[in-house]
Amino acid sequence: MRILCFLAGLTSLLCCQSLCAQQPVIPIWGDEDPPYFKPHSVEEYEADCWEVVCAYQVSDPTLTLYVPEDRSNGTAVLVLPGGGYEAEAVYHEGYEIAEALSRSGTVAAVLKYRLPNPETATHPELVPAADVRQALALLRERQRALGFEAVKFGVMGFSAGAHLAASVSVNRVPDASRNPDFSMLIYGVSRLTEENKEWLESTLYHRPMTEEERARERLLERIDSNTPPAFLVHAWDDEVCHYSESTRYAEALHSAGLENEIHLFARGGHGFGAGRKEDGTDQWLRLASNWLGRIVANQVQAR
Repeated sequence: MRILCFLAGLTSLLCCQSLCAQQPVIPIWGDEDPPYFKPHSVEEYEADCWEVVCAYQVSDPTLTLYVPEDRSNGTAVLVLPGGGYEAEAVYHEGYEIAEALSRSGTVAAVLKYRLPNPETATHPELVPAADVRQALALLRERQRALGFEAVKFGVMGFSAGAHLAASVSVNRVPDASRNPDFSMLIYGVSRLTEENKEWLESTLYHRPMTEEERARERLLERIDSNTPPAFLVHAWDDEVCHYSESTRYAEALHSAGLENEIHLFARGGHGFGAGRKEDGTDQWLRLASNWLGRIVANQVQAR
């Protein structure tokens, strides 16, 4: 099936031939209604956003799986596109990223998570994280049936997707299969500034947060010995999510004695996806693959 998509910075539609091969698409909740489901007539659609194509009004969460043709490096990454919890840049920060990861030996699965919408969910603020945890459990439980084997399962998020990835990393649940082993946070959000609070209340909660919810959103304060290692990427000139969103998270991990690696690019702005050669941001995926390989190697050495 031919897939047309926008490439960032271009005004014309081009065929992303590397994405044209059909990939397995898995409904993460099967035939059951997902948690917090509300009967609705909302329909998903794709449209332009920030010079790329985004999915809007997502209410049917799915995984699109990319398994390496050659030998896997032992890691599986759940890719969470950004879009401010109002849309999802499923090509620019999803399928293109997953394909690149699979070429380097990493199993990648793009999660089209439900967007928080009071029309489709009884608790819209809870649906993105519920989908992430279900997807992680599904990948772990069905990995052999899906044609791969991995020893580490992590999350990679972009912008709002990185906020989601950080949230499920620090707010752990008792079922270990639903927690990530590592996180990769690409120009994300980690602080509960007044500006971020207003954004979350507008797009995720759709109401004022309670004090308990504000405490859960103070991600830096919730980092402890159970928080997984993280790989972070940002640009100094990001005017949407300040670079300190990443540096503060890395500092908090370091202070807690937890492994992390951070890369800051002089230029790149916000939303550079797989990166651009002209500003050097195209290096980050290679750096990420190197880091993923070391995660597994370190585990083997620890044994």
